[in-house]
Amino acid sequence: MREQFQEIFATIKRNKLRTFLTGFSVAWGIFMLIILLGSGNGLKHGITDNFSDGALNTITLYGGYASMPYQGFQNGRRIQLNERDMEILKTTFPNQIKDITALAYHGNSQMAYGKEYYSTNLYGVTSEFAPIDGITLTSGRFINETDVKERRKVVVLDKLATTTLFKDEDPVGKTVLIDKMGYTVVGTYKSNEYFQSSNVYVPLSTMFLIYMGDKREVNNIAFTVEGIETTEQSDAFKEKIRTRLGVAHSFNPEDRQAMWINDRMENYKDTMLIFRGITIFIWIIGIGTLIAGIVGVSNIMLVTVRERTFEFGIRKAMGAKPVSLIKLVLLESILITGTFGYIGMIGGVGIMEIVNLFVERAAAASPDDFQMFKNPTLDLSTMLSATLVLVIAGMIAGYVPARRASQIKTIDAMRHNK
Repeated sequence: MREQFQEIFATIKRNKLRTFLTGFSVAWGIFMLIILLGSGNGLKHGITDNFSDGALNTITLYGGYASMPYQGFQNGRRIQLNERDMEILKTTFPNQIKDITALAYHGNSQMAYGKEYYSTNLYGVTSEFAPIDGITLTSGRFINETDVKERRKVVVLDKLATTTLFKDEDPVGKTVLIDKMGYTVVGTYKSNEYFQSSNVYVPLSTMFLIYMGDKREVNNIAFTVEGIETTEQSDAFKEKIRTRLGVAHSFNPEDRQAMWINDRMENYKDTMLIFRGITIFIWIIGIGTLIAGIVGVSNIMLVTVRERTFEFGIRKAMGAKPVSLIKLVLLESILITGTFGYIGMIGGVGIMEIVNLFVERAAAASPDDFQMFKNPTLDLSTMLSATLVLVIAGMIAGYVPARRASQIKTIDAMRHNK
């Protein structure tokens, strides 16, 4: 084996420039593969991170407009969900629904603290809203059951409202005016600065009392489910929800416009399916680029075999077996491909690590910003896959030249260039 490596290095040394240019194409191919995979990984992590805050097993219901006449009612009427629907759902599906909340909306509310004024969106929620929606508190607490039960005038502020009204002052425990009524600030939460509007939360019962009178209408109802593991079970469960609320609101369960159902887990699965497709596409593009390098290595090995035809003839005349020639050519091909491929791989991983460093610094500087790109580094399985691709590439590149070397006839080889 030592002698074989000495021969290979001697051959490479005689053709330095040719070997370098050919190897560079392999290095560039694997480099681009790593860069593409890392970029896809960063995009995937950035998008999926938005799913991580809220519960994945969440279903949200929205009222719509009936598009079919039903039981004497005409189409086009508004289907408005209400507080009673939460009790209907909990009673009808006690084994499937774990936590449930509702949200009522009042836009363009005016907030004031001292001489500062601010316009915000007011949301009435229950205590279950925070874990379901993924609210991350930065100080104080969220709305609790006692707040809802006693209809307290308490509020949880987002970062925009906090910064505008209180500057550097701690808002927890302070009283703010919302539409000229006093509310005690009980907490603040991490808001996404990607959205320019401010959203603050008050107890749902307080929202009903102040803004809706006898009405108990809500904009949506959200709940987490358990015991539903397959797509078939999920679809069947959602049909049961349509049927039950169709009875409560007198709309056709087949009318998809009457009520909208947003399944967070289904959305997550669809997103992951898209990223799997993107990953496959990246591998195709990357391997296609690598194939160009493989062709180059295969060509240089063919030239090498042609140049050494006389030498191979001497070897065969002295009793060398065809398998030894195949082994020699394959080994040289794998060595060139592996060496330059490894260099390209290290370069790609290094670039991704540098990019990740800058991304992390940017995220640390603006932790509330929407992160579309995050952690583009590659895991061990991807690196092993890329290594396997390199080995296979080297074998493919050397197969045709090795086969040609093994088929050289001794007499023809001895006459080569004579």
